[in-house]
Amino acid sequence: MEYMNTAPIPPSAGEPRWLTTEEQRVWRSYIEAATLLEDHLDRQLQRDAGMPHVYYGLLVKLAESPRRRLRMTELARYAKITRSRLSHAVARLEKNGWVRREDCPSDKRGQFAILTDEGYEVLRRTAPGHVDAVRQAVFDRLTPEQQKSLGEIMRIVAEGLQPREAGADLPWLR
Repeated sequence: MEYMNTAPIPPSAGEPRWLTTEEQRVWRSYIEAATLLEDHLDRQLQRDAGMPHVYYGLLVKLAESPRRRLRMTELARYAKITRSRLSHAVARLEKNGWVRREDCPSDKRGQFAILTDEGYEVLRRTAPGHVDAVRQAVFDRLTPEQQKSLGEIMRIVAEGLQPREAGADLPWLR
């Protein structure tokens, strides 16, 4: 197949710029590592706290927010998930007693998600195991120089993917 080209050949008009063999190797390594890492963290959090990684991230963001509260739209933007998916996640966290919702007094359509004391305690108990899982999976395997490079690379990729135009069609704005 053409995407298996090994030499960078200038594309003809309308032709894709196929990945080189080395680019394919890097890309596939990234995909495999990202998939395995997310699965590793999900399994650790399910085992230790009965929640998926995305829920843990929501609790962390609320814990870091002033008064442990954040507008639902901001929480969706942070988590990079649709408002519908966030609403489902917050409903599950509410059922566990870890989060509660409160209407926004200045905007009748808006709501706040608020981390409860019980949710904060779950986060406090779960954080040591989670940081151990992250450390073992990533940081203990890399030299300080590799850690710095990884951080710089991920920042560049993330910045390049952040839309700059107003009204961008983003899932977390839907």
